[in-house]
Amino acid sequence: MIDLFKKLYLSDTGATAVEYGLILALIALTAIVAITGVADQTVFMWNDVANQVTEVS
Repeated sequence: MIDLFKKLYLSDTGATAVEYGLILALIALTAIVAITGVADQTVFMWNDVANQVTEVS
């Protein structure tokens, strides 16, 4: 039983999966922040276009 716990303690196979999970989470967070910033600018742009079209009409 002690040998089993020693093997589990010394095993590093799960560490790689955790590292990949953290990298994936960081990439997803960065993508969400970037998309949110671009979405705000895009909405502002289309609202400005709509206002200009309304003023000309």
